[in-house]
Amino acid sequence: MSDNQLLNVGESTPLGKVEISPDVLEVIAGIATTEVPGVSSMRGNFATGVAERLGKKTHGKGIKVELKDEMVLIDVFIVVDYGHTIPTVAQQIQSNVRQAIKNMTAIQIKEINIHVVGVHMEQMNEDLEI
Repeated sequence: MSDNQLLNVGESTPLGKVEISPDVLEVIAGIATTEVPGVSSMRGNFATGVAERLGKKTHGKGIKVELKDEMVLIDVFIVVDYGHTIPTVAQQIQSNVRQAIKNMTAIQIKEINIHVVGVHMEQMNEDLEI
C-alpha cells in the first residue's frame, strides 16, 4: 500500500477538509467483493494470514490500492468457487466495488483489476454406511 497518502474528497470548506486513507478503500472493496456470489475467499499475504489466525478480521485482505497521478487503481485477488463462470464473477466484482466506493466516498476509480489465484472445490460431506 502507499506510504500514508490520503485522498482529498471534495473541496476544502471553512470547517476544514475531508481526506480518506487508502486503507478505507481496501476495506470497502473487500466487503463489496465478498458479497459477490462465486467468490470463495480473498487471497492475502503471509501477514494477513497470521493476523487472521490470531483472531483479527482483515476486511482489506486480497485488495491492493495504488494511487498514481491522482488516479486510484485497485487490484483484487480472489479464489473462485468451482462451477461459477470466472468472467461473470469478475465483472460483478468490478461493478460492485466501483459502485460501493462511489456511493461511500464519491471517488472515481480508474481501474479495478481482478486476479483469480485459485479455484475452490466443494468437499463432499457424505456419510458412508457399511
